[in-house]
Amino acid sequence: MNYLISILGLIVVLALAWVASNNRKGIKIRPIIQMLVIQVILTYLLLNTKFGLILIKGIAAGFEKLLEFANEGINFVFGGLANEGQAPFFLTALLPIVFISVLIGILQHIKVLPFIMKWLGWIISKVNGMGKLESYNGVASAIVGQSEVFITVKKQLGHLSPQRLYTLSASAMSTVSMSIVGAYMTMIEPRYVVTAIVINLFGGFIIASIINPYTVTEEEDLLVIQSEKQSFFEMLGEYILDGFKVVIIVAAMLIGFVALMAGVNTLFDVIFGISFQEIMGFVFAPFAILMGIPVSESVTAGGIMATKLVTNEFVAMLSLNELASGLSERSIGILSVFLVSFANFSSIGIISGAVKGLHEKQGNVVARMGLKLLYGATLVSVLSAVIVSFIL
Repeated sequence: MNYLISILGLIVVLALAWVASNNRKGIKIRPIIQMLVIQVILTYLLLNTKFGLILIKGIAAGFEKLLEFANEGINFVFGGLANEGQAPFFLTALLPIVFISVLIGILQHIKVLPFIMKWLGWIISKVNGMGKLESYNGVASAIVGQSEVFITVKKQLGHLSPQRLYTLSASAMSTVSMSIVGAYMTMIEPRYVVTAIVINLFGGFIIASIINPYTVTEEEDLLVIQSEKQSFFEMLGEYILDGFKVVIIVAAMLIGFVALMAGVNTLFDVIFGISFQEIMGFVFAPFAILMGIPVSESVTAGGIMATKLVTNEFVAMLSLNELASGLSERSIGILSVFLVSFANFSSIGIISGAVKGLHEKQGNVVARMGLKLLYGATLVSVLSAVIVSFIL
């Protein structure tokens, strides 16, 4: 029965992407099937094999060690701020982002990350039927983040068609930045974080190639990566400050969104006798069912999904932890994978703002297709959850 629901969910997701397509005759079926097969294989390897278990444990142990290093700096500055035995979210989940941001900066500076992103993107371009730029952008978005990735390709932004710009922006919204992966791993199981990052990469190309099919000519298939010339210590200072800015922005958004959600829930409860989150749960419940979540848990799951879309993934992960006792392990796994992406309303502003800062005209183009970007990125999250439901 679970397999039948998962197959139905897969068909519905692809159909919803097809309905929104701007060129249905241009859709290339073969690359889509290849990427779906790759998603299933990778999900099985990561979640159901000894190799996957060892790999996930190794990655989790690596991030755990990085968090220990980060805590050395955090304790030096904030030691004694929390009572013994307490673990404030700001200190344990958010502040380590600063240290991981520094590591990313170092790997960028010594050209390790650009090499990995360029050649991994080239390999993926042989599978997805898209250009080198699109493939590089998908990999780079998952490493350096949804706004920073556009800086690395800023020389080409002004020459891109709206179709190619959509693919780049949708990829950025469908992935997450490596700098905050450690924070996610303190909130949900590392194996689901790693799995989501890997299959979202291909999911972004699948949905974009259906909603937004086009052909890149050999003349257009160029990749020019921009890198800033800085001294090592200039780079360190920049990435430390950038990491801290991310921490403050995420913390501010959490304070605002969590407080707003609590207030709106209470208001709806007083007026209608049901919270806003429960109402949204009923709206998203059908999608939760298609993702393989039991009907009895679908309203709760739908509420968490809606929370992620309306606010952000951090708020939704906090909500998942609060409501986990009412969900099965399989449902928690499916929801966890759904939550690991930047597919929410605030990302529209972040991505369009990032592009506009580099090229005003193209930034306006991105802003105009903001809702379509969110639609596509949300379908990527649903697709990844459906793929995981085949395996769990």
